[in-house]
Amino acid sequence: MSFTQLGLCQPLAQAVSALGYEKPTHIQSQAIPVILQGRDVIAAAQTGTGKTASFVLPILHKLHGAQTQKKKRVRALILVPTRELAIQVDDKIQQYGQPLALRSLAIYGGVDEKAQKQALIEGVDILVATPGRLLDLYGQRAVYFEEVEILVLDEADRMLDMGFIDDINKILDRLPEAMQHLLFSATLSNKVRDLAKSVIHNPFEISIAAKQASKANIEQWIITVDKDQKSALLSHLIQQNRWDQTLIFIETKHGAAKLVSQLEKRGIHAEAFHSGRSQASRAQLLEDFKAGKIKYLVATGVAARGIDIEALPRVVNYDLPFPADEYVHRIGRTGRANAQGEAISFVSKDNFKNLCMIESRLGHLLQRREIDGFTPKKPVPISILNYVPKHKRPTNDDK
Repeated sequence: MSFTQLGLCQPLAQAVSALGYEKPTHIQSQAIPVILQGRDVIAAAQTGTGKTASFVLPILHKLHGAQTQKKKRVRALILVPTRELAIQVDDKIQQYGQPLALRSLAIYGGVDEKAQKQALIEGVDILVATPGRLLDLYGQRAVYFEEVEILVLDEADRMLDMGFIDDINKILDRLPEAMQHLLFSATLSNKVRDLAKSVIHNPFEISIAAKQASKANIEQWIITVDKDQKSALLSHLIQQNRWDQTLIFIETKHGAAKLVSQLEKRGIHAEAFHSGRSQASRAQLLEDFKAGKIKYLVATGVAARGIDIEALPRVVNYDLPFPADEYVHRIGRTGRANAQGEAISFVSKDNFKNLCMIESRLGHLLQRREIDGFTPKKPVPISILNYVPKHKRPTNDDK
């Protein structure tokens, strides 16, 4: 099936083809026709599934087909949890919508709002926003909601995890009732479903299972190692294998700073990417990482949301994530556009329960390896599939 067969207009289909995308992904095949019909949608899909295009393309199609002569006011509103994701989504809108006479804008905190206010005054069709900055500018009467036709809640689970529920509810209270609602989330937890029920009625539901999202072109394996040997093991792997660009996931910003220091002592330059750094600093780090000026980026899960690199060859789970769905989200950073990628996870006895949950979520055991010189003194048992223990995850302040 082609993008034209999904119902997209010819200019959009040609723009997508020019970017090298010939066939829609599973989530795109399911979501695009339904959104074009005007249905509300709830979709569970992880990063790397083509999720962003599944709502951006039909929005562009619908707004292009119903151009208005009025001064441009926001007609599609996309709420996202982080600055990085706002920029990423707006980049996709600009790429796909290049042949269309539609304007888009990303607004977020941590930067001077004057330029954002001026762009809103000049008029935009599609607004990508973090909840806090959107409410700030709404309070200053820099943005109006009367013309909004489509609302997207992207990465709804992460917005709730980051404590945006009050801001989201304030925004929802100010939006028109007659709108199309689209909610995308890595998981459809009870919290996400409760949010959906409050605004969405009779939605079309889509779920891309972890087994589908965990693609064959990503080689996944775990290395068993004692906790106190993880930094030495990472240094060994980087130097022994001459790894190039690598995204390293860690649970806390304190842990990120410590690991960067340990790598530097071994002659490996790395940078920490977490919420404790300024927006400008994070933006520069991301640009340098994409350009290859920085080879090793140590990132917390929350901060890394929105990192989108087409040809990232490798991710390392230095700390195993919790909950299990976060694992699928993380490994989706590599293996984009059917390129080969690898996902390596360090496992020690103390995070065995996390491994159980991840392998239960995937429905199979991951390939295990031991590295000479790093065989754990405390062996890691084989996972018990379907075992789901309780676990306290770090707070967002830690990340």
